[in-house]
Amino acid sequence: MNLTELLASVRRVEARTNRLVNDTMVGAYLSHFKGRGMDFEELREYLPGDDVRTIDWNVTHRLGRPFVKRFREERELTAVLAVDISASSSFGSSDVTKREFAAEIAATLAMSAAKNGDKVALLLFTGKTELYVPPRKGRKHILRLIRELLSFQSQQRGTDISQALGFLNHVLPRRALVFLLTDFLHSALSPATDTVTTAPSGAAHRRDLIQDLGLTNTRHDVVCLHLHDPRESVLPDAGLVTIEDSETGELLELNAGRSGVRTRYAEANARRLAGLDRALNRAGVDTLRLQTNEPFAPALQRFFEIRRGRRRG
Repeated sequence: MNLTELLASVRRVEARTNRLVNDTMVGAYLSHFKGRGMDFEELREYLPGDDVRTIDWNVTHRLGRPFVKRFREERELTAVLAVDISASSSFGSSDVTKREFAAEIAATLAMSAAKNGDKVALLLFTGKTELYVPPRKGRKHILRLIRELLSFQSQQRGTDISQALGFLNHVLPRRALVFLLTDFLHSALSPATDTVTTAPSGAAHRRDLIQDLGLTNTRHDVVCLHLHDPRESVLPDAGLVTIEDSETGELLELNAGRSGVRTRYAEANARRLAGLDRALNRAGVDTLRLQTNEPFAPALQRFFEIRRGRRRG
């Protein structure tokens, strides 16, 4: 798209996401995520019921009576939008592609963070880190992120989520809230072990993606937003069809006119999704699957309300 069309698209996305943030209060969830840490506030004498782990033993020894440290939670967050822009993100069977769908979700999260006074960073990745915009605040920064989400041209077709996670673990010095937006279509799932692995083109070995997600989740707060186009799970009754893997170029010819073929295709994809869900759940990574043909804001709101309630419990 040319510059005029891009600016119009940015303004359109900004206006729509602003309405979503204000109307459905998606931004309210941010105050319920864990802060980046704890700031020391004061020392005071120990009172019955205080957590003994907060006792300052040096001061206690020096003054001859127990003192405890009090902390104030540091509320400012750094929210990171890690968006998969590999070739499979260009697919869309409804009104939008997965790339456009991801851009609107990410823009909504960015606007929510901005309303909460938090910093926002952007990572666009394929088989490598394509673009990283460090965390900042302000409307101008958010508009830049929306512009990059809509217009950035990737250099590679494949996907390597593990590489993206490793990059974030390296560049983020403190705990952050990481939203991973991907379709997980690069993944190979072993039915026997539910182990999801991924390997970039030419890699000497495959890495355990679930293990990498779990590791990143111990350092940060990871939320996986799984972007799913319904056509990826159900074949149309269209006779002979050729399916192309957009990331590898591999072709597969199927007779979609046969009900048995459509059934086996649907069952195989249902097993893939169920196995992915089990693996992510075992790794303790919160995950929400968003359908490209459905509004995402209500699903996001319910997801964060459930998450907040679980953490309070």
